[in-house]
Amino acid sequence: MKNYRILTLAAALLLAILSLCGCGEQANTEPPLLTLDEYPVVDGSTANLPMMAKIMERTTGITAEEAERNTTCNKTSEAWIALAEGRSDLLLVYEASEGTKAQLEQIGTELNVTPIGRDALVFIVNEDNPVQSLTRQQLVDIYTGKITNWSEVGGNDQPIQAFQRPEASGSQSLFMKLLMTDEEPMDAPKEYRPSEMGDLIEVLAEYNNSADALGYSVFYYASYMYQKPGLRFIAVDGVMPSDETIADGSYPLLNEYYLAVRADAEAGSPTMKLHDWILSDAGTQAIKDAGYIPLN
Repeated sequence: MKNYRILTLAAALLLAILSLCGCGEQANTEPPLLTLDEYPVVDGSTANLPMMAKIMERTTGITAEEAERNTTCNKTSEAWIALAEGRSDLLLVYEASEGTKAQLEQIGTELNVTPIGRDALVFIVNEDNPVQSLTRQQLVDIYTGKITNWSEVGGNDQPIQAFQRPEASGSQSLFMKLLMTDEEPMDAPKEYRPSEMGDLIEVLAEYNNSADALGYSVFYYASYMYQKPGLRFIAVDGVMPSDETIADGSYPLLNEYYLAVRADAEAGSPTMKLHDWILSDAGTQAIKDAGYIPLN
């Protein structure tokens, strides 16, 4: 009897310890929001892939590695069209280009679009380039061909090789909206318009192995998804892009990214369950934990 009491007390003590440390069976009894089988088709921009994976991980209970394997995207322009045409259910996406917006109008599908976070258009140069900052007007003048040599903005006597992205890309849409506004950029040769976000960063690093190239991307992608030795950001109007200057709004070239669904998505459907979760405090925390800057 004495041994039985000792064992009983030891078992009770062990259960109490497990309960306190969160290691017992009751530590994670809440079921996942969705199973992997019922998870909606999520699409969006390349720069939002880690956010998509984190949200899938948190709402289905699968591991981070499994979520990454199950996360793909069509990139910004095609993602908007896929949603409107019913080939996907929910987007985590950057703003559509004007050409894509025109296509969406022709398709005619009503979409519900909600801004959920903030990113920035950033400009990238070789680390050997002595120019530390450019004004917005100087950048406009470079991309319209009014400024053609780095010496005109305090740099070396070298021609500026200004790279762009294809018209339908998300970063090109931000470039036109945030920087160029009513100005039309000069035509860039095909080799100066890499089709992939990573390709632009690659060619900036490799172009003639020199410091005369200039290009752009979105902050999150260039900071966390595709870093390349030998490159650095350049300040705009004296403000360097960073998590802090984007969050506090002091960096000048800012834009939101979005959560989008079709307006006819049914309440209580897996799509709307995920939509509502993303807009909840838990969703905001997931966005933040993935390294992004949420609006809330």
